Amino acid sequence: QVQLVESGGGLVQPGGSLRLSCVASGFTFNHKSMYWVRQAPGKGLQWVSTINPDGTSTYYSTAVKGRFTVSRDNARNTLYLQMTSLKSEDTALYYCANDPTYTLRGQGTQVTVSS
Repeated sequence: QVQLVESGGGLVQPGGSLRLSCVASGFTFNHKSMYWVRQAPGKGLQWVSTINPDGTSTYYSTAVKGRFTVSRDNARNTLYLQMTSLKSEDTALYYCANDPTYTLRGQGTQVTVSS
């Protein structure tokens, strides 16, 4: 079955950086666009970024554009999100997903930006 396992979250000060990873299994990774979404406390899911199957096209929400970079390693079935210049409003549970409805997600990895 499809499995998505996120990691790399943590507590970071404003202005800091983190790199999230998502290891995928149970489907043909290099055939699927992949998505990062997040959920802040008390709020709904928010789309963060999309990358196409071969990694040549990337898309970002206005909130993270210029600060976050999505990438993938199809040989390792792994999706990444490099986050820089983190702000308190980036605090959320971050998920990866393999469909645009975000129905199938991992357990998420918590990112907390606080001084």
